[in-house]
Amino acid sequence: MRGNGFTLIEILVVVIILGILAAVVIPKFSVAADDARDTAVRRELQQVRSQLQLYRVHHGGAYPTDIKAQLTTATNSDGTAGGSLGPYLQKFPSNPFVPAAADTVDTDAKGGGNAGWYYDASTGEFTADDDAHSNL
Repeated sequence: MRGNGFTLIEILVVVIILGILAAVVIPKFSVAADDARDTAVRRELQQVRSQLQLYRVHHGGAYPTDIKAQLTTATNSDGTAGGSLGPYLQKFPSNPFVPAAADTVDTDAKGGGNAGWYYDASTGEFTADDDAHSNL
């Protein structure tokens, strides 16, 4: 007479099927997470670049020399703090592909991957400094 429980073979078959399903589904979630971070980088680049252009219009054609400070605080027409222009950003964005400790603005070398962002004050060029997005 057979009991009401499952046999060891039946339980193993179910566990194997669940393992196969997990192996198929989990990579799709990691790709979706990378796609979301990629979209976030593109959105942040677009936002900062548009605010850089607005800053330039308000400051006689000059880009900020200290991008984080001058975009997140009110400035005078010469770029010094305490004026009535801005702030252009509530807070400076972070690059989701770079660890938080390394998320800075590099002004020395583009695409070095040592910082979250690259900024050239002479040209207004603002890009992601991680290796995968330095060409955006």
